[in-house]
Amino acid sequence: MQDGKTAARGAARAGSGAGASRSEKLLFLTDEQLRQSAELLFFAYRDFTSDPDEILAARGLGRAHHRALHFIRRRPGITVAGLLEILRVTKQSLNRVLRQLVDEGLVESTEGLQDRRQRNLRLSPAGEALERALSEPQRARLRRAYALAGPEAVAGFRQVLEQMLDGAGRDGVLSMVGSDADERS
Repeated sequence: MQDGKTAARGAARAGSGAGASRSEKLLFLTDEQLRQSAELLFFAYRDFTSDPDEILAARGLGRAHHRALHFIRRRPGITVAGLLEILRVTKQSLNRVLRQLVDEGLVESTEGLQDRRQRNLRLSPAGEALERALSEPQRARLRRAYALAGPEAVAGFRQVLEQMLDGAGRDGVLSMVGSDADERS
């Protein structure tokens, strides 16, 4: 009986034959290659968030504030319940973040038109300016990396990210995020 590593090595050798397609070869990554990928994701995320982290820290804010600002900007009028669903955090945690953003004049919270218990969220002009300052270095980093990697790598990276999403919520996330075709039209 083979252990997992021996089976993976055997499958990798079998999949590395001349007749194997590129996708078949990629299906047989070693544990070491997967560990390296996980570490690269960790370090890339660390660096991706480093510029916004500095701006946030100077204001006494953190990444939770950044995520809230991002999704409120992308969905003006989003309800607190809608934001909770996206962020998957506790109501208590989100309320703490929103209270600080509202108190600092970065987010405006208004009553819902149909249901007065609902709170609709929008960025104030100051919140929009802060969100732009936070996201511009990230877009610049992505733009630079994508330009160096090339269009095939960009498409492949998006496919990998899409496949990393939980299956049950994947369609909802992809519909929320949009597609590259949305940008071109």
